[in-house]
Amino acid sequence: MAVSSLTLSFASTALTNRLYVRDSTSTALTSRRIIACSSNTSSDEAEGKCKRRTIAIGIGALSLNLFPARPLLAEGIPENYVAFVDKIDGYSYYYPSDWREFDFRGHDSAFKDRYLQLQNVRLSFIPTDKTDIHDLGPMEEVVLNLVRNVFSAPTQVDNIVDMQERTIDGRTYCTFEYILTSPNFSRAAFATIAIGNGRYYTLIVGANERRWRRVRNKLKVVADSFKVLDI
Repeated sequence: MAVSSLTLSFASTALTNRLYVRDSTSTALTSRRIIACSSNTSSDEAEGKCKRRTIAIGIGALSLNLFPARPLLAEGIPENYVAFVDKIDGYSYYYPSDWREFDFRGHDSAFKDRYLQLQNVRLSFIPTDKTDIHDLGPMEEVVLNLVRNVFSAPTQVDNIVDMQERTIDGRTYCTFEYILTSPNFSRAAFATIAIGNGRYYTLIVGANERRWRRVRNKLKVVADSFKVLDI
């Protein structure tokens, strides 16, 4: 059953705030899972700690009435990926279907490889009065500041490999590849930044540099899939 043809109807719209949808060809798929956050937020929830409810829904006779998520679903989820849609905080991205969710301090959402914990994706955001990433300054300087002063530790040497910009629905995204080298360890990653909804979003997906050649293309799909949703 193609994902784009799914339709889902619920009496309560509160259960559509966070949506996980697997690709249509995954043989491991046995359910659809929807996780909702309470609208009565507390100070802990402001840090991404919200009360969640999980519902498992069988594959048969699914009908989807999730209009904000439709444009993302209609594009077709790549094989062996899952679409994560957060309608409360206004963003979405794909992640590999064999990864699992975990708590990453200071981040709103995060998923990691079941066996290689350093192979993961996480997303965070901070408030901003800017409306576009170019309002932050020249992209070369913005990216260098992020990698050198935010992402890396004092003992790490940074190397920015590549930087790309794209515009989707009038919103600018910047994705860059970088490597952080420590005396005994190196990590490579992609990061994608964007601004919307009064928030400065940062998505990072990476792995141990020794595995980077094998997983780079797989993780690039995650970095390129990040989108800001209007809320």
